[in-house]
Amino acid sequence: MATPQPSRRAFTGLLTAGAGMLALSACTPDNAAPATAVADASTGSPSPTVPAPSASPDVTPADVAATPAPSAPPSSAAATRLSLTDPTSPWVVVNKHRPLNPQDFVPADLVQPNIRLAVSGEAALVNSTTATAAEKMFAAAAAEGVIMTLASGYRSYSTQVATYNGYVASTGQAAADRASARPGHSEHQTGWSFDIGDGGGACSFQPCFADQPAAVWAKANASRFGFVVRYPWMFHDTTGYFYESWHLRYIGVEAATDMAARGIATLEEYFGLEAAPDYL
Repeated sequence: MATPQPSRRAFTGLLTAGAGMLALSACTPDNAAPATAVADASTGSPSPTVPAPSASPDVTPADVAATPAPSAPPSSAAATRLSLTDPTSPWVVVNKHRPLNPQDFVPADLVQPNIRLAVSGEAALVNSTTATAAEKMFAAAAAEGVIMTLASGYRSYSTQVATYNGYVASTGQAAADRASARPGHSEHQTGWSFDIGDGGGACSFQPCFADQPAAVWAKANASRFGFVVRYPWMFHDTTGYFYESWHLRYIGVEAATDMAARGIATLEEYFGLEAAPDYL
């Protein structure tokens, strides 16, 4: 993928300084979730199984046995559970505590979805399951008069190395860690996530994107197609990143709708994992 725009997460540095938080709150929809809406994800306890998403890759018994239980019983339990560590699983959780294994993982089924693109090359790719779901979601949005674009899809390990090192060279490592994932720690590398833009082109990768039609529609409807907003408003102490209304992550329709129905905002809480605000 082509190197993402510098504004991808650069505004998070402003947030930590204070002034940026005011700017972000001014651009956040009125119905944004408050900071106290979800409990600490590090306190998960064993519970019944979680419903499997629509597309289920092969998972070994060892993967299932090693998978932590979700923090609260799902509304409709199912016997099948998927790996949280296998990058070919739609439930893989990648954050500042959980690098990809292997770190240079490349999805075997990268494709270009038949949707409106704002990028080309590797940035226009996602894995085949995500592509199918994205096509359905983009079509549904368009039917309601909302035009989305794919603004950033797959990002290879080598691209992430160049991106992250560029931030380190220009701003130092502490600031880089607030603006860009370290190589091997980016969800974009899995093929399960992508960033959206609005058809009007306004506010791309900026806090005010939350008010654009594409972001408003996705927040309300993405779960119906298996997607969640991976870095929700005011959960940076859990996810490690400030609000990214443009970053969608596929986890499957059943899991995504279960999260939405129960008001769970992060994958860390849903799967009973510890919070990952900083690198270990």
